[in-house]
Amino acid sequence: KMDSIYHEKQEGFLCAQHCLNNLLQGLFFTAVDLAQFAHQLDEQELATMVEGAGTSDDLRRLHEQPSSNMDDSGYFSIQVINRALQVWNLELVPTMSPSMKHVLDDPIHQSAFICNHQQHWFTIRKLGRQWFNLDSLLKKPKLVSDTYLCLFLTQLQMEGYSIFVVRGELPSSEADLLLQVITLDATGHETASKGNSITSFTGSSSSTECQSSTDESFDLELATAISASLEESPPSVEETRQRRIEYFARHHNPESS
Repeated sequence: KMDSIYHEKQEGFLCAQHCLNNLLQGLFFTAVDLAQFAHQLDEQELATMVEGAGTSDDLRRLHEQPSSNMDDSGYFSIQVINRALQVWNLELVPTMSPSMKHVLDDPIHQSAFICNHQQHWFTIRKLGRQWFNLDSLLKKPKLVSDTYLCLFLTQLQMEGYSIFVVRGELPSSEADLLLQVITLDATGHETASKGNSITSFTGSSSSTECQSSTDESFDLELATAISASLEESPPSVEETRQRRIEYFARHHNPESS
């Protein structure tokens, strides 16, 4: 059943692309798409700086500056990731501010997190009723128990990661629908429907912090409805492509929108 989870593995330095596609659960963006977003952002930033440029030498230096939103290795900035998520009406909110402390204290009520450290991006996402680490450096998705999720995020912060919560409704996916009906253990095998208490891939923890109650009921009627919904297809490649085209059209021709 772990095979139903879309998981891009690391290719070169394209972790931003892998992070986005693992979050959205499909091949939603390519490096070319992200480069287009980066160029858009560069043009906007350049236009702002040109207004304050004094001499022709200043203008020349501005035009010669390398992009601040991408580089030749395949790295993309947080601004590019945010712009890509806007296509799906999603946004990233940093969790570092005091006003967001409650999110990391009780993270299981969110839908996904994106983490960044030293130019590496990866996604932690809830699929169905369970959380998974979808880091492209992993060989396969890793289950993260509800109890361990808060501790894991705290550990990442201590290691220097910036953590962003994803806000908005994520597109439907096969794995999300399937994992509403079943649950997986740490090895990726299906578990019994009742008593949904999963051991984290990192081992158990006795900490009482960040702990949440497990759902011990299994609603047969809900399962039947979700099973039926599995017949509904997630967004197709053509739909995804069309969204991108419409987005680029709006931002290149804002007066027509």
